[in-house]
Amino acid sequence: MPARSIASLSLSFGLVSIPVKLYSATESASEIRFNLLAPDGSRVKQQYISEVTGNVVERSAMQKGYQFEKDKYVIFTGDELKALEESASHVVEIVSFVPEKSVDPVFYDKAYFIAPDKRGAKPYSLLHDALAKTGRCALAKWSYKGRTRIVQIRPAEDGMVFQQLLFADEVRSLKELNIEHVSVSDSELKLAIQIIEQGAEDAYDASAYEDEEKKRILAAIDTKIEGKQIVMAQADEAAPGGEVIDLMEALRASLAKGGAKAKPATRRKTIAKASEEVEVPKARKPAARAPKASADVSTEAPAKVRARK
Repeated sequence: MPARSIASLSLSFGLVSIPVKLYSATESASEIRFNLLAPDGSRVKQQYISEVTGNVVERSAMQKGYQFEKDKYVIFTGDELKALEESASHVVEIVSFVPEKSVDPVFYDKAYFIAPDKRGAKPYSLLHDALAKTGRCALAKWSYKGRTRIVQIRPAEDGMVFQQLLFADEVRSLKELNIEHVSVSDSELKLAIQIIEQGAEDAYDASAYEDEEKKRILAAIDTKIEGKQIVMAQADEAAPGGEVIDLMEALRASLAKGGAKAKPATRRKTIAKASEEVEVPKARKPAARAPKASADVSTEAPAKVRARK
């Protein structure tokens, strides 16, 4: 299914105007959702209850208020709130150009893609190539859905990313955690670097990893559809916690085992027959590398149509 744009914008680049179309860069439809049901199996719906009277309040009768003191509110009408909103504009004004790496990814919010609209291919390509050549990204103001946002426009291999950024007061500081910094020896640092180099790769390949939890849930859904029983397996025994007594020995042992290159343990999964039980691991595990294509299809979920929503 071809991508559908969600907005038509115009990048203001000096005296140059670049018509572009905006596309969502992420997909949330793959999320597995469960419905809340009553004991009889019917779906339930939400209701809003007054804390004072206990009566149901219809949405049409609700007001919006800001609490400035305990149990004291100032009420805003719909028209007043609308007047406070920033007027939407299709013009995205570039205000500065900064080194791309100077924007900490912790400020990244929702990501979008932008592609050239009619007669925008050449100025789009010009901005893309200029950013790539200088190693910089553009910072711009974008008015959308009643708010002015700051976005980063950065070049990618096949186009440009339109990255919505968080404001400074939306991001916490690591200083709040008062992390204790302890000095390490040169030999410990050398071994740690060796482990890192042993597991080093040239770049992050998203396709090399898969959502193991999602696969496990989908397999369990298929099992339920077929009327089979799901038995929770015992969680794997975790390594003993606490402080590492001999850091050097732990580093040497990690290096001997191949460090980060060590292959993760293969998870046991059984798709059972009607009379058998299916084991589903209880402990959550980090995303594992996607296995190479294999002729063995016994580990794949049955070809069933799932009710995802």
